[in-house]
Amino acid sequence: MSWFRKKKLGPKPQPKKVIPDDLWIKCEACGEILYKKELEKNLMVCPRCNYHYGISPEEYIRILFDPGTFQEYDKEIKSVDPLKFVDRMKYTERLEKASKSIGRNEAVLVGEGALDGIRTQFGILDFAFIGGSMGSVVGEKIARATRRSLEYRQPLIIVSRSGGARMMEGIFSLMQMAKTSAFLGRMHQEGLPYISILTHPTTGGVTASFSMLGDVNIAEPGALIGFAGPRVIKQTIRQELPEGFQRAEFLLEHGMLDMVVPRNEMRQKVVQLLHMMLD
Repeated sequence: MSWFRKKKLGPKPQPKKVIPDDLWIKCEACGEILYKKELEKNLMVCPRCNYHYGISPEEYIRILFDPGTFQEYDKEIKSVDPLKFVDRMKYTERLEKASKSIGRNEAVLVGEGALDGIRTQFGILDFAFIGGSMGSVVGEKIARATRRSLEYRQPLIIVSRSGGARMMEGIFSLMQMAKTSAFLGRMHQEGLPYISILTHPTTGGVTASFSMLGDVNIAEPGALIGFAGPRVIKQTIRQELPEGFQRAEFLLEHGMLDMVVPRNEMRQKVVQLLHMMLD
């Protein structure tokens, strides 16, 4: 009879533990498997090989500025489509998609904050918005940040991370190279400090304009910096390129940069430079 049979007692089955997919990241440079929280604690820099991951403008602002001092300007400005440009999709659709993805109207964030108490105008390119490309609005917002520096007699810092001029705007984009350079020329004439920070990658029309015009040009380690990419240059001149060509360390060695500074030392170095340049 079934009620005489002993039931086998044992541990109750436990639900399987689900490990979230985003706990670990494989380093893009050395292939090491990294614990994401440790990577974030290290400012998104690989502790094994020092590879600097790209970070958002908001994260860079937290690294550089005194807490609670940053105020964003010109948030409402949006690009238009003067050329009615279409490639795989309409330019207007691409703009809308990028805006919804990151919650920002354009590829640059500008504003004002304090570094060690020094009021400073600031701009930073966001690679997540169409590759951080420079269109007419990016140029205008950087020009406005420079104008505020001139008006308030404040230093200017720009952090670059960009694929260059925005092809969807054609000549309107290329005009921003001259526009931003002209405003920075006025900064130089007025003796106001401009510090340019170049991160990976900084290329094209951005490199050929405001990102290389700093009184001090600083790069993060390993950043790719140049006008045309190394593959394009190699195919054009049909020659092997030197090892590390267009990387920050190569450019420093050849006099194109003033210094290469790790991200965890960037605030300290920029504050030191501002005090020195303003004294």
